[in-house]
Amino acid sequence: MSIIEVRNLYKVFGKHPQKALEMLQKGHSKTEIMAETGQTVGICNVSFAVEKGESFVVMGLSGSGKSTLIRCLNRLIKPTAGSVFIDGDDITRLDHKELQNLRRRKLSMVFQSFAVFPHKTVLDNAAFGLKMRGVPAAERERKALEALELVGLNGWERVRPPELSGGMQQRVGLARALATDPEILLMDEAFSALDPLIRKEMQNELLALQGRMRKTIVFITHDLDEALRIGDRIALMKDGAVVQIGTPEEILTSPATHYVEKFVEDVDRSRIFTAEMIMRKPSVVVVCPKDGPRVALHRMEEYGISSVFAVDRNQRLEGLVMAEDALKAVEQNQKDLGQILVRDVPTVLPPTPLREFFALLTGKSMPLAVVDGQKKLLGIIVRGSVMAKLAGGYTDD
Repeated sequence: MSIIEVRNLYKVFGKHPQKALEMLQKGHSKTEIMAETGQTVGICNVSFAVEKGESFVVMGLSGSGKSTLIRCLNRLIKPTAGSVFIDGDDITRLDHKELQNLRRRKLSMVFQSFAVFPHKTVLDNAAFGLKMRGVPAAERERKALEALELVGLNGWERVRPPELSGGMQQRVGLARALATDPEILLMDEAFSALDPLIRKEMQNELLALQGRMRKTIVFITHDLDEALRIGDRIALMKDGAVVQIGTPEEILTSPATHYVEKFVEDVDRSRIFTAEMIMRKPSVVVVCPKDGPRVALHRMEEYGISSVFAVDRNQRLEGLVMAEDALKAVEQNQKDLGQILVRDVPTVLPPTPLREFFALLTGKSMPLAVVDGQKKLLGIIVRGSVMAKLAGGYTDD
C-alpha cells in the first residue's frame, strides 16, 4: 500500500511559471526554457509511489532536482503543478493549519546541515518536535530519551551540540526526527557532510534502525554507493526528471538509458551485490532423520547434481551430503544420513556483501549456504552464479 504518491509533479522557479510549463509540454529542454524565459525548471513531470515501510532513495548529481523534490513532499516548497498524496491526502490542497498538523504528526525531516539548536542540550533538541506538538514535559522527556538511546546517544543528554562531533550532531538530528514517531522520515543529504568513516557508521546505524522500526524513508543522496546500500528502490534524476526507478539490482544490471549506464559503470559490484541477490532456491534438499543415503543419492541423480543440503524438519541446516559419500553409504548398507553429513558447511547471512564471502567460494566445489539467524536454509550460492552476476554487462538500447 502506497503511503506517498506523487503524480505529474512540476516545480518552476520564477515569476512566470506558466510560460515554462507550456514550453515543457512542447518538449523544450530545461536549458532552452531558462534561456528564453528566465524560469528555472526544478521538477519536471515526476511521478512515483512509495510503499509503507520502504526505504526509497532519490539520487542524482547537483542540480538534478532531488532536494527540491523532497521539499515538495512536505511542502516546504510549493509545487507549481501536480499532486503529492500522503496517506491519500493531497497536501498541495491543504490549508496552513492542516499542513502544520500533517508535518507534526506524520512527517519528520533530517537535514544535511544537522539543523540542531546549539544553545539547547541534546535532550532538549531531541524533544523539540514533541514540544511543538504540545506533548507534556514528562512524556516528551521519556520519548526523547528513548530516541537518544536508539541512536546511541544515551549519556550525552545534558551536553550541547557544539561539544559533539559532526556524526554525533547528526545523530541528535535523527533522534529528534524519531522522537515524534513519524510515519515518514525525510532525509535530505543527511550524511553527505560527514567524513567517510563516520558516514559509513551512520549508514549502518540507519540500516539497523530500519531493520527494527520499518519506517517509510525517503532518502536524498548524490552518492551511488550510498543509494545502492540504503535503498529498497532508487529513483535516478536528471534535469528535474526521473529517468529510472528500480531496485539496486535493476539499476545496476538493466540501466534504462545511456545516462544511467554511464552513471553506474564504475560501481564495484562486489560491494553492492548481496548473498540474497545472488542466491537461488535449492532445487532439492533431504530431511534428517527421515531420509537416508539412498534418498539423497536418488535425488542427486534425478536433478543431475553432485551434492545436496540436509535440513531438519524445521528447515534448519544440518549439513551437506556429497555424492561419493552417499554412494559408499549405500554400498555399505548404511541407513543413517547423519553419519555421512559434512557439517562444516560455509554459511552466510542474506545481507552479506559479495566481497565479504567471495573467498569462501574460491577453490572449493562446495556450494555456499544462505541461512537466517536461526540457521534456516534460504538459498544456495555456487561459483557460477557469482561469476555470472559479476560479468553481467549492460545492453545497449
